[in-house]
Amino acid sequence: MQFQFSSLMDFWMMNGHGPYVWSAYAITFTVLGFLVISARYQRRVFLQSQRKAQRLAQQQLNQNR
Repeated sequence: MQFQFSSLMDFWMMNGHGPYVWSAYAITFTVLGFLVISARYQRRVFLQSQRKAQRLAQQQLNQNR
């Protein structure tokens, strides 16, 4: 098996395109991470609001009896 780059430094620099390539990867993974965290937070907030609404509805039902 033969590698495209002769050293680790050549791999990081990628013939002068390294800063662009690695910053693109960093931005992509940062955005993906933000989307995952944001979705989990929104799900948690939604479930909390649904639990609160369910408790209020149950309390009103109990008061009407």
